[in-house]
Amino acid sequence: MSNYPPPHHQESSFANCLALVKAAPLATIISSQKDTICTTHTPLVYHPDENLGYFIGHIDCYNPQVAHLEIGAWVEIIFHGPETYISPTDYQSTQLPTWNYFKAHFGGKVESYRDADRLRDSLIEMTTFLEGEKGGYILEKTNPRMEKALPYIVGFKIQIAQWEGKYKISQDKHPKDQRLAKDKMLSEFPSKKALIDQLYQNHQTKR
Repeated sequence: MSNYPPPHHQESSFANCLALVKAAPLATIISSQKDTICTTHTPLVYHPDENLGYFIGHIDCYNPQVAHLEIGAWVEIIFHGPETYISPTDYQSTQLPTWNYFKAHFGGKVESYRDADRLRDSLIEMTTFLEGEKGGYILEKTNPRMEKALPYIVGFKIQIAQWEGKYKISQDKHPKDQRLAKDKMLSEFPSKKALIDQLYQNHQTKR
């Protein structure tokens, strides 16, 4: 086990990391080829399979990262959950300033595609997922704007080969300070209370 981040800041529940992924689907995708690093921010949809599962997504065909995707490069993916600065004044005991956050990291090989039917299905699935249960917009297969856009879109699938949950939420502090740190995060993100409560409740620290 890696000594960094320390075990008490590592999430051992894959399911808890997926909860973050589904609630905050805008991912940062990082790849490197021939001393060139590319980074793209785009939403991803998770699919389970017999292994760790995979992500699907799409980017603009003029994005320079397409060159990395088309050779099946390894990519690193980061999903960003709630985060906040924790001041020493937020604690009951004497502490130093710190930053608390929920992050989920994944790595895997990417497969790109430009097939129109596959792209169309991917775009419709992405829209349905992002609209959610209360969404009112339905992207139809016959949408003319989507048809015109298809030649300029590259789809991709990332098979997950490794993952790491980086949940730094003052686990090494006194229980009262841990509760106060959570209160601080809740005060910063009142609209995300259900997610924060879920991530805290299901958190499993590596040992």
